[in-house]
Formats: sequence, structure tokens, C-alpha cells
Amino acid sequence: MSPSVPGPRRAPARGGRAFAATWWGQAWVTALEGSTLDAGRLSRGRTYARKGMVGPATVTPGQIKAAVQGSQPRPYRSAVHLPVLTDTQWDTLLDAIVGRAGHIAALLDGEMPAELVDDARHAGVPLLPQPTELDPDCSCPDWGYPCKHAAALCYAIAVTIDADPFVLFAMRGRGRDDVLTELRARRSVGRTVDAPRAPAGVHAAGAYAAWTALAEHDAGWPGLHDLPEPSAHTATLPVPPPSGSGLVGADLEHLMTDVSARATRLLSGDTTSLHLTQPQDAVRIAASGPGPEWFHHLVQNTGAHPVAFARLTRAWRHGGPTGITVAEQPHSPAPSAMTVARTALTTALTEMTEAPVRLRAWRNRLTLVDHGIQLRLGPDARWYPYLQENDGEWWSAAPATTDPVAALTAIWQRTGT
Repeated sequence: MSPSVPGPRRAPARGGRAFAATWWGQAWVTALEGSTLDAGRLSRGRTYARKGMVGPATVTPGQIKAAVQGSQPRPYRSAVHLPVLTDTQWDTLLDAIVGRAGHIAALLDGEMPAELVDDARHAGVPLLPQPTELDPDCSCPDWGYPCKHAAALCYAIAVTIDADPFVLFAMRGRGRDDVLTELRARRSVGRTVDAPRAPAGVHAAGAYAAWTALAEHDAGWPGLHDLPEPSAHTATLPVPPPSGSGLVGADLEHLMTDVSARATRLLSGDTTSLHLTQPQDAVRIAASGPGPEWFHHLVQNTGAHPVAFARLTRAWRHGGPTGITVAEQPHSPAPSAMTVARTALTTALTEMTEAPVRLRAWRNRLTLVDHGIQLRLGPDARWYPYLQENDGEWWSAAPATTDPVAALTAIWQRTGT
């Protein structure tokens, strides 16, 4: 996937469909304005977008980012998040593309067939955003949802999608190269009539479910005892890889060790790794500390921005898969949970510092504005501490805890306050 979609800051003409010239760009605007985002905020964003305040966009799986010029000299960092498709949804979507003659040719010509979007929607695969899927974010101090900068980006995306419909695929998790490679593979399989079919495999989640069902219903099932700790696994190749194969023995041994450790966790009941996407699994591997060369290859092969990938790697180290969710996807928890936490933090801060502390709440995040500290409430009801680093981005700073005051205390001293 090409992570950057450059282009001049052009101000769309006025009018209901002014932000897009193609039907698929117009469909994005229709989906945006039919979403649950605040209509008044969207209106202010339209004005910013028409003034050409949105810079070139960077597309990664699940989000699109851009610098948006506001009232300050330095532009704000705005983003719009969109859930990626599951592997099953991708299989359905790719089969729908291959199933109709002309779909691939139209995509290569820079066009999005309307029938493709309809077929995918009927099959339960949304390319265009659903009413509750768009999730804007911004570095500005405006806590509206969305702020005018993120709203401007929402409209400017229509221009980006106009120029390249593959941006929709990229936001849903797979870029142009990945999609075209999969489509070519499916077409090749369709043409190979007499080729022997590979035996059908079983998804890991299904295999595990079958194994646990057998264990529960078979009274004579011996079960597993004294499983070693994941860190105790080591693996040594019985013979070195063939010369000229491009394989490195140390790399293969690292993968074997990783597989053994994952199998142990799976047999112990930890099934979280069964549901990771490819980018998430790359972050998991990077978090295990395989070295800078591996980190470089993982970044390169996932098409991720190195700094963004590094932030997710740290989030994984502090919180595993849930840590990545907290890093990437803001959500709206029960208001009572945020109120209780805010009250507890206000009381604690009164004892920790004599100066008044500005504490702002936005969705699942509580931010100490003047201290570069942020606490994020995860879907697991734990608080994840974040610090704002010199690059202006928020980085996971410590393991999560159920107590917001404990989460704050864990990183308070690091800010020098």
C-alpha cells in the first residue's frame, strides 16, 4: 500500500456534491453526512475544507491522517478511523470482485463499479462507512466530536477517494498491491481446472474449539499438566537451511520459538492470538524484541509508518491486543465511569500539587493538559497511562491498572512535575 496520497490543497466548489466528482466520492459524502457525527460540527468542517486547509493525506489500515491548518501557525494532526475488515469479509469481497467480469479492469482504470459496492453490502461487507463507524480524532484543544479540523478531513477524504478508489480498500485494511495480488491468485485458481486441490484446512479458532469440546466431553481425556512457561521454549534446527534459499537459521529458530510459545498459551486457554489481523500480529512479533532488522522488515512488509508502528509496539508491550485497541480506537464508555475517575483524580491531584491542574475529558480519555499526561479507559475496564513525547504524539507509558489514580502515579514523576 502506498502510505501517502499527495496532492495540492484544492478547495472544492460549493454545492451539495461539490467535494466529489465521482459517484463513489459522492457516496462517501452521503455516508459521512448520514453518520452519527454532529451535523453542526460537520458544517464548520465543510468551510475549512473549502478553504483548502487540509494537507496531503496518509492512508494506513483503519485510518487516514492529514495536517489541517487552524488558527495557530502550526497545523493540527487530524485523523479519521474506520474499522478494518476481517479476513472472512475480505474473502467475501475479493470473491465478489472476481465473480463479475470487468470489475478488476474498472478498478485498474481508477473506477469503482457501483455493482461491486452493492454486492459487497448485500454480503455483509461494508466498503463505505456505516453510520457509527467513522471515528475522527485531532490534536487540537477542541473536544467537540468531531472538531472542525477532523470534520474538514472527513470531507477532504472524498477528494482523495475520487482520485484513487483503492483508498477505500486501504482504509479497510488492504492496499492496492495486496488486493491485486489476491485477485490474480483467485483468477489463476479459477483457470487451473485440472490442478490438484490442496486439502482444506481448519481455522485455528475452529481447531481449538474442537479440541476443547473433546476435552470437556471425554471423561478419559488426560488433559495437560505442567505446561512450561512461554519463555522456556527454545528451538534449534536439526540441519541448517539450504544454501541459496534466502532463509536464515536464526530467523527460523526465532519463529519456531514463537510458535511453541503461542501454542503453550493457547493450550492454557489464552486464545487472544487467534483473532489478530496481520498488522497486529506483526506488532506482536516486534514487541517480542527480535532486533532492529526484524523491526525494519516488519514495518516494510506491513506498509506502516515506522513511528506509528513503534507506538503500537510499545502499546502491545504494556497491554497486549487490548493495548493496541486502546491506542487506535477511542470509544465512549459509561459516563458514570468517567465521572468517578475524574473525581478521584481531582482529589489526588489536589494532594500532589499546589497549582490547579486542568483535567479534560473526551470519550474514554482524561488528559492533564499542562502535564502531557493522558489516561485512557480500555474496554477491559483498566486505565492505560500515556505520555505526550517530543514528537507531539501520545505514547503508551506503563502497564494498565484498574485504579486511575494508580495509573497516574505510575507516570507522574516522569513529567518532572
